[in-house]
Amino acid sequence: MKFESFSEKQALALTWWSDSSPYAGLDAIICDGAVRSGKTLCMGISFLCWAMRRFDGESFGMCGKTIISLRRNVLNTVLPVMRDLGFCCEERVSKNLFTLSFGGRRNTFYLFGGRDEGSQALIQGATFAGVLLDEVALMPRSFVEQACARCSVCGSKLWFNCNPESPSHWFYSEWIKKTEERRALYIHFALEDNPALSRKIIARYRRMYSGVFYRRFVLGEWVASEGRVYDFFDESFVKPVPQGELEEYAVSCDYGTANPASFGLWGLWGGTWYRLREYYYSSRSEGRQKTDAEYVRDLKTLCAGVTLKAVVVDPSAASFIEALRREGLPVVKANNDVLSGIRLTADLLKAGKLVICEGCDDAIREFSLYSWDERRSDRDAPLKLFDHAMDDIRYFASTVVSPSGGGDFFASTFVEHRG
Repeated sequence: MKFESFSEKQALALTWWSDSSPYAGLDAIICDGAVRSGKTLCMGISFLCWAMRRFDGESFGMCGKTIISLRRNVLNTVLPVMRDLGFCCEERVSKNLFTLSFGGRRNTFYLFGGRDEGSQALIQGATFAGVLLDEVALMPRSFVEQACARCSVCGSKLWFNCNPESPSHWFYSEWIKKTEERRALYIHFALEDNPALSRKIIARYRRMYSGVFYRRFVLGEWVASEGRVYDFFDESFVKPVPQGELEEYAVSCDYGTANPASFGLWGLWGGTWYRLREYYYSSRSEGRQKTDAEYVRDLKTLCAGVTLKAVVVDPSAASFIEALRREGLPVVKANNDVLSGIRLTADLLKAGKLVICEGCDDAIREFSLYSWDERRSDRDAPLKLFDHAMDDIRYFASTVVSPSGGGDFFASTFVEHRG
């Protein structure tokens, strides 16, 4: 990989620890700001170069929300660069570690995922000369503090990288607002700080987001969520149903007994998924709860005349999933990460890859009502109101239309037709 140039902030992130830097004596670096602003690549290269320059025979930690995301976001880009620079890299994927060798020095780097509170147990007992935490704002505080506590080797340093979240987030309060107290260098990145981004690409990112996600991921601000979740959605996003036979069909389900149930039938045409028609049943409004068997019958009626390649269902709906499988339907347990699912759904709608068709009145109604819970100060969360069609659409976006699924989704092992 070749680099034409680095911005001033990228160069600072790369060299802050060097002998000639006025920041060399600090204990930590924090880089936050806009998406695609070049902070992750520079932090990864800088961390590995610092480790190899300062230490020999030591262990280091590299952490992401998951090991998969860490490999995707950091290692898949950084390790080829290190090899190009002359470092010898030996990966042991099954053990989640790799070693770097250069100039007679050799160090080991262990990989960790900080998905939830239980993740801190994975890192307990380790001794590190430094730790890099990518996407630190997505990790639980207990995991981050445990990782920091593992850095007991003389000369160890802490490396933090993230996109902004709520201003009430613990990392913002305890680290970014206390950089002097924490002896940390704080660098805030904007899209323009990445020389590799053209003006055309920057303009695309500015179009992709709106509301709170625009302010966080484009402007790089730590702002609270408020107002409508999909504040950009209006009648211009509603299109006629495509005519003729489509390429593939699938259905997404938000199952409810006391709460409403929402199903959406989707059809693929020309790389775009269309919500062709929907089913929405509220037991409170109708005065009667339905059984799993009745819901299965209603789903079959919704999808009459088409061959389904997937029925995407909330994984917590165990009894409904079993009822669907007994009918021989191709059940897929949905990805139920709320915030990433909302962001993905918004991106797909804006890109025209996800279209709501005329006649899907309950989905259109909920888009106009689905809002953030402004009473929550600890984390972002939408109100649990007007969210049933919103949930089934999010399940579909995250599970079928997401980049990880892509065009190969129906050939993958995610389709659990036989349970």
